Amino acid sequence: MSASADPPASPARKRSVVRSLLRLWPYVRPVRARVFSAAGVAVVAASMGLLMPLVLKWIVDGPVADGDTSGVWLGGAVLLGVGLAEALLFGLRRWLVARPLAGVEASMRAALYRHVQRLPVSFHDRWATGQLLSRGTGDLQLLRMFLAFGLTFLIVNSATILIGLGILMSQGWQLGLVLAAPVVPLIWLCALFENRFSLVARRAQDQMGDLTTVIEESILGIRIIKGFGRHRSQARAFHALSGRLMGTELHKARLLAGIWLVILALPEIFLGAALVLGAVQVADGDLTAGTLVAFMTTAMALRWPIESIGFLLALCNESATATDRFFDVMDTEVPPESAREGTALVPGAPDGLRFDNVVFRFPDSPPGSPPVLDGIDLHIRPGETLALVGGTGSGKTTLIGLVPRLHEATSGRITLDGEDIAALPRAEVRRRVAVAFEEPTLFSATVRENVLMGADGVGHEEMERALRVGQAADFVHALPQGPETEVGEQGLSLSGGQRQRLALARAVVGRPPFLVLDDPLSALDVHTEARVEAALREVLADTTALVVAHRPSTVQLADRVALLSHGRIAAVGTHAELLHSNAEYRHLMTGEHPEVSLP
Repeated sequence: MSASADPPASPARKRSVVRSLLRLWPYVRPVRARVFSAAGVAVVAASMGLLMPLVLKWIVDGPVADGDTSGVWLGGAVLLGVGLAEALLFGLRRWLVARPLAGVEASMRAALYRHVQRLPVSFHDRWATGQLLSRGTGDLQLLRMFLAFGLTFLIVNSATILIGLGILMSQGWQLGLVLAAPVVPLIWLCALFENRFSLVARRAQDQMGDLTTVIEESILGIRIIKGFGRHRSQARAFHALSGRLMGTELHKARLLAGIWLVILALPEIFLGAALVLGAVQVADGDLTAGTLVAFMTTAMALRWPIESIGFLLALCNESATATDRFFDVMDTEVPPESAREGTALVPGAPDGLRFDNVVFRFPDSPPGSPPVLDGIDLHIRPGETLALVGGTGSGKTTLIGLVPRLHEATSGRITLDGEDIAALPRAEVRRRVAVAFEEPTLFSATVRENVLMGADGVGHEEMERALRVGQAADFVHALPQGPETEVGEQGLSLSGGQRQRLALARAVVGRPPFLVLDDPLSALDVHTEARVEAALREVLADTTALVVAHRPSTVQLADRVALLSHGRIAAVGTHAELLHSNAEYRHLMTGEHPEVSLP
């Protein structure tokens, strides 16, 4: 239970922070009016703060110099009014962006969820669950913080610095030039910081995805961990990944501390120089005391906008990385609903399920590697049940996964009643084909919701019928709330046989015309298996079915049997015929050595 160090889509390329963040625009566009209004309000609020030094200048050079007490009180009242206006405007900014940007986060999360649901099974085979979870939770929360705080204050602080520098220059151009001197080295240092920090930020977020995967697997596999006493080894794996993440976060902290040191130190040095120069000018009579007070107060008001540059740069980089990680998934192409133009033989004609020279190899398999399935030709006639038998690794599960288009055939054609499934929308294929897998997956929902997931618009009577077919009615109605009982995550509050019976009920609830079952009775005891088989015979009489079988009892549900060997159909016939004529089949069904032949 371990995660790969990097997700499959981790880009090892240099990217523009601005270009990455601009990709968020389609999600921000619906609320752009409130976002830009909030930024405008924040700029006005910050500008109000820059009015205070000018009011102080007036107070010092006017009422204080003239000994006008009433003027001092008036100036104090003006300062209080400016401060209150600034606070109210910042409150208005927060109100403007809070709800819209929460909506942006929700819409991005919904878009990610929809996209992941539409991506093929091969995508989920490659991606660790924790990587997807971290993109849908932590990364999107970081983007909301950037849009609500980072983006606004990047605009506000940039505007404040420009306005403040203009005010400083108007107060005394020589002092203004002294304070503007560190701008060029600061820009160069920030660019250097951005290049280094972006790589570390991406590494940290990918490592968080790996850690999330380990935690998720450890929770889901807790029975295995406890059963084999592997809690110490899992703890070591967790601490190793956690230690790597901590090291990366400390590296981030060191980079951030370095840029903060420079951003804080350089302006302070030049601020001290400006103060000395200004005091000399006041002593020489070239500058009024009020002007120096206003100049220094304005410079102090610019400390936060300048000091925040390091934090905002780090937030921009982390947000750009989160954006890249989000679009790593969103940019993954969803296969078209129809893989090719329709080539139906006789649309809708009763022809059953047909495989015509089907070849399949996994999309990420090495070039030149042999296909998993090679030239499959098979015809399951309408209303017929065909058992698919083969050794481990022969391709049985892959073959049945092609029917509901969990995978797309590399070449060849699969038809349902003469219609090429590649020319049909996936939703239509899956409406006609119901599936039950060997490993039954249930969801954190009620029994009723889990069973009715197999079909739309069916009622209580159909659900009860499906439960009876799966021999699940007795134990379901014995549950505390009957069919309304929550089965818990992955249905682990139920036994393996109970989960398998519910999965079978889910497959048959919609009376599908085509049924694909992957060893559906493997977890049942012999008595329950016999009852399920008896009920299944009635269902199979009205449907066209392909059933993966490993035991003679399951094979005997079928009209015919196909033997799959090394990705090819090696033989087709009845159970009795293959027992007598095919040594490999006889070995699979009886354990008899292939070289032994029946008389």
